[in-house]
Amino acid sequence: MKRKSHVTLEDIAKKLKVSEVTVSKALRGHSDISDETAKKVHQIAKELGYSPNYLARNLSARRSNMLGVVVPKLAHFFFGSMLEAVYKTAFENNYETILTVSQENAELERKHLETLISMRVDGIIISISQETNDTAIFQWVKKMGVPLIFVDRRPEPSLPGFSTVLIDDEAGARNAVEHAIKIGYKKMGFIGGGSSWLNIGKNRLMGFTNALKNHDIPVRKEWIVPGGFATKDGFEGFMRLHTDGNMPEFVFAATYPVALGIYQAVKELGMKIPDDIDIICFGDSDLSHLLSPSLSCVNQPTHEIGTVAVQTILDLIKNPDKQKEHHLIIPTTLILRETCSGFSRLKKTGAA
Repeated sequence: MKRKSHVTLEDIAKKLKVSEVTVSKALRGHSDISDETAKKVHQIAKELGYSPNYLARNLSARRSNMLGVVVPKLAHFFFGSMLEAVYKTAFENNYETILTVSQENAELERKHLETLISMRVDGIIISISQETNDTAIFQWVKKMGVPLIFVDRRPEPSLPGFSTVLIDDEAGARNAVEHAIKIGYKKMGFIGGGSSWLNIGKNRLMGFTNALKNHDIPVRKEWIVPGGFATKDGFEGFMRLHTDGNMPEFVFAATYPVALGIYQAVKELGMKIPDDIDIICFGDSDLSHLLSPSLSCVNQPTHEIGTVAVQTILDLIKNPDKQKEHHLIIPTTLILRETCSGFSRLKKTGAA
């Protein structure tokens, strides 16, 4: 089948016997054009199947009104929920969003950034992959004059000259682990997220160790199993703990997918949560309450993160001469369900 040729402003202008300038102004709602003419232009444009060529418009426009977004995953509650807020806030501010997914691959992430720059986006929101340890691509984006902000994940150490919208990972993890300590746990483990060049793994582990130090509980290195942020990391990490023997009585999972992997491993080993091992994870899901037992977690306000991210990048776009960094830290809350509850601890010790 022959591909339908793209309808241009010239096609509409010839049909109505007016100038291309008149058609362009009518489609943009310019005050120079009468309501009657504007109505005719829109009607013919619809009949011919016209759609605006945003890339061509970018060649002459100062702004494209497009934001680029790079996330490591889509099949993840945190990113899916955050992106809903990004789309909504961008749309409310007359911006389109171009979404790319790095699949936790640094090379693919680099290619996405290059593509977004070639599409002349006005700004970029990025949550980097767990493989990303070379920051040259971000410096290149900055050199190209396109504002870029890091959301949730950023390089470690932080890059000067770039804005961030982050979760208070250290406090969230520390508060969760201190809750476990308060209900009686002292043998504490940590699984997942141990990348030294990625802030979330480093800061969540820091929160874990700080909680233990605050309560004079020894940090047992053999109970800290570094790794990634996926389900397989939780499964493999827990299997390592079990193989080594001398298990902790509580584990803190670096992410919700890591916690799912732990649930799988526990089931495969014929163990039970919370009888044999108790757990809290960093990050929530709309399915957490369906797990058995339901999973307690550190909750991240995903919609607030997405909204603030767009507001921040738009401020940088509209005020390019300010050259001011924005560093926003968003607090978390602890949601207690059936795991790591006071009741689960009493039941385990036989005091209930």
